[in-house]
Amino acid sequence: MATVNPYLIFNGDCEQAFLFYQSVFGGEFPYMGKFKDMPPSDDPNCPPPTGDEANRIMHVSLPIGNGSVLMGSDSTSQSGDVAIGANVSLSINTESRAEADKLFNGLSAGGNVIMPMQNTFWGAYFGMFVDKFGIHWMINFDENPQK
Repeated sequence: MATVNPYLIFNGDCEQAFLFYQSVFGGEFPYMGKFKDMPPSDDPNCPPPTGDEANRIMHVSLPIGNGSVLMGSDSTSQSGDVAIGANVSLSINTESRAEADKLFNGLSAGGNVIMPMQNTFWGAYFGMFVDKFGIHWMINFDENPQK
């Protein structure tokens, strides 16, 4: 069964926001990575952020109880600033590639694919889109889930 978690996008203050959320919910970050920690990419459409953007959060997760995980990242000049209110995506973690493909293909029909399903450097099969109703989605299958 797939799980759904909120994914929040910030304009440079993701780390401060998640430290605040941690102070309220408690717990530990299983992962907090910055853009400067990304491995080099051969994709010319994915240049590494430089300057202050290199220190922005690429991804962070904070378990908040009952299997729910609050996740987030910062925007970059390449992705553009996000408008508050339009900075939330629903992130679905699936149990298989087949389930990921089924959900991605079904939910993205008539919408706008931002990143097709593909293998990522963090070991997941992942894609992003905005559905035909304007809802932002992320589909993820962890090849080697954390225990």
